Amino acid sequence: MREAAASNCVEVADNLAGVIGVRDSKDPAGPMLAFDPAAWARFLVLAKRG
Repeated sequence: MREAAASNCVEVADNLAGVIGVRDSKDPAGPMLAFDPAAWARFLVLAKRG
């Protein structure tokens, strides 16, 4: 898991087979969002555009 930034509470797991996992690092036992790798890549492109 990689933490997005020191002050944020979002972790992104890119080491899972066929899925990108996103969760709240303050609640590691809580729910996780699962994204298709292609959808996650599109999200990142759009997020970087603002």
